[in-house]
Order: sequence, then structure tokens, then C-alpha cells
Amino acid sequence: MTGRLVVVTGGGKGIGRAVVERFAAHGDRVVAVGRDHDAIEATAAACGEAVRGEICDVTDEAAVAGLVDRIDAVDVLVNNAGVAATAPLQRTTLADWQAQLDVNATGAFLCTRALVPGMVERGTGRIVMVASTAGRVGSRYTAGYTASKHAAVGLMRAVAAEVAGTGVTANAVCPTFVRTDMTRRSVQRIAATTGRSEAEAEAALVATSPLGRLLDPEEVAFAVAFLAAPEAAAINGQMLVLDGGGTR
Repeated sequence: MTGRLVVVTGGGKGIGRAVVERFAAHGDRVVAVGRDHDAIEATAAACGEAVRGEICDVTDEAAVAGLVDRIDAVDVLVNNAGVAATAPLQRTTLADWQAQLDVNATGAFLCTRALVPGMVERGTGRIVMVASTAGRVGSRYTAGYTASKHAAVGLMRAVAAEVAGTGVTANAVCPTFVRTDMTRRSVQRIAATTGRSEAEAEAALVATSPLGRLLDPEEVAFAVAFLAAPEAAAINGQMLVLDGGGTR
């Protein structure tokens, strides 16, 4: 795993930053993509010359095209950019619904569509969707998030079917709750709406998985790197679930 060019969307924080750091540590060149300038620059600075930061809104078709024009041929695309909101269905606003579909599904579509042709032409490439267990099952108060992650998984499967036999693969990782800022905000919302402490709210999230704890971002990064490895050429159209066995 040396010398490849890896693009990681949402590469400034949480899972994305862990993915960037893992690929860079293995000798790959990484483009960390995101909308948060400070986070992207901090990630690039922490990782040294192997990592380049790029500010890009993955929901903007023109911005994605501009990003592709600025970088070299891409060997690995990690569609990690994501947002989440929680509310009962009847209180889910159209704006929240659309924002989650835009980032979690349309952003992955735009980036994948832009980079797959070059991969197929070169006869090699890896696409990894960072989805969620919400891409496998439904749960209360997550209509927008669950629908968008199901869409991302469906996109992965369709792309896998199109690239089968070309040397390019498309797969997804589906983690349960990960110790990130996004999960911390979820914990805070649960605490605010239920009157529980944040520790009790986190325990409620942990209880949804037999793992018995939150995942660390580095565990998800390991799974992403595994699916992106040259040795994973026979793995295509698959979902790797990271939840301790709760989803089988």
C-alpha cells in the first residue's frame, strides 16, 4: 500500500481524519477533502507532506469537477463525508431530510461518478463508502439519516455491478456509533430531550450494540484500509458491518 493517491471526503475530523492518518502512515499520498477549512488544514499539518488539504463541498457538482481537475489520477476514493440529524418522522423537516440526502448520498454519487471512469480506464481502483449500520436496518427518529445511508449502500452495489471485472471495486463499511463529534452531538441531544446525563445518554447508545462500547475511529479506518488494499481485489459489492455482531 505505497505510492497510491487516496481521496478522503470529510477528511478533517473523526473517522475521516483517522482514515487519512492511516493511509498516510502506510506511505500513500492523501487528499483530505472537506468544507471545514480549519479542520482540513489541521489534519494536513499533522500528517506532513503526505497529506494535502482541499476545500470542497461534495454536494456541489461544479466544485467536485474542479477538485478532480486539480489532482492527479486517483487510486482510492473514500466517501466519508456525512451529516446526521434526529427527530421523530412527523418533526423531520424537509430541510433536514434534504441535507442528509445531499451529503450522505448525492455527495458520494458526485465524487464516485467523477472518478470511476479514470479508474476503469487504468484497470485499477478502490471505492469505499463509509455508511453505517443505519444502511442495513432502520431505527426510530432517523428517517433522513437511515434513508440516506441506505441510498449510499445502494449506490455502492450499483457501482460494484458496473465495475465488476474491470479491476475496480466498490464496497462499504457500516459501523455502529463511533466516538466522534457527530456521536457526541447525538449524546447531547438525547440528554437534552430526555433529562438524562450525557453519561446515561451514551450508555443508551452503547446498549444498542453487543459490542458494549463506542467504536474508535481507528477501527473504522482499519476496515476502510482493508477494503482498499490491493489484496482485496476479489471483494466487490460487499458491506463490512462493525457492530460486534448485532447485525447479522
